[in-house]
Amino acid sequence: MLQQSRALILVKALPQPSKKHKETVCCAGVTADGSWKRLYPIRFRQLDEGSTFRRWDWVDFEYALPPQDKRRESCKVFEDRIRVAGHMKQNERARFLNPLIVPSINEAAARGMSLALIRPRRTSFHFKRKSAERIAREREHFAAVERQTSFLDADLKALEPTPYDFRFRFEDSGRRRHFMCGDWEVHTTFRKRRNEYGSDEAALKWMDEKFNEEYPRKGMAFAVGNVAKRPQTWMLLGVIRLDEVAQGELDF
Repeated sequence: MLQQSRALILVKALPQPSKKHKETVCCAGVTADGSWKRLYPIRFRQLDEGSTFRRWDWVDFEYALPPQDKRRESCKVFEDRIRVAGHMKQNERARFLNPLIVPSINEAAARGMSLALIRPRRTSFHFKRKSAERIAREREHFAAVERQTSFLDADLKALEPTPYDFRFRFEDSGRRRHFMCGDWEVHTTFRKRRNEYGSDEAALKWMDEKFNEEYPRKGMAFAVGNVAKRPQTWMLLGVIRLDEVAQGELDF
């Protein structure tokens, strides 16, 4: 039976090649009452103009409960029924999301959550260039799925893999962690800055300042989620600039 929901989008994970769907993007957000929703499978680059969304958009969608994914937040979404319903202003974000932050990944797991928002401490952003062999392998994976043509699908250029891994070291309730960054927005930021500044080095310097200085100073949250087949394994899905104290909370 179809259900309806509205969620504030916080996560757009890196596209993954899929034999069935060509490429998919796992997205996630929270409803007005603070419940998490995992939206998939979404062929994001195939969405029509009225369905394309970004972080901080309110999105209306219809879904069914996926029979093979027992995580309570998971929703099998129907792409043609996704519609953008609004956008959250910057001065509304901290007040809405700060009450949803959990103390740690371990606490989220203990509550039976598969998606959560945490406040990382002592963060360190770093990057490492992928080997030429790995880049070629990833490029071929995306090219292979794009060759699975269908007259119903838009003709899209195969995705080009990011030439770097982006990672964050951070402290989570006293435990030191080291996560690969699966936030599509972070990888897209690299490409935008490289195009703007003309080199990898300049783009990486900009990102280093952004994620090692500005975000930790102003306030940062991580959206994390676990893996359906390995629920004990958690991943970093979203790097979110979020004030620690909402504007107006200190007003008298």
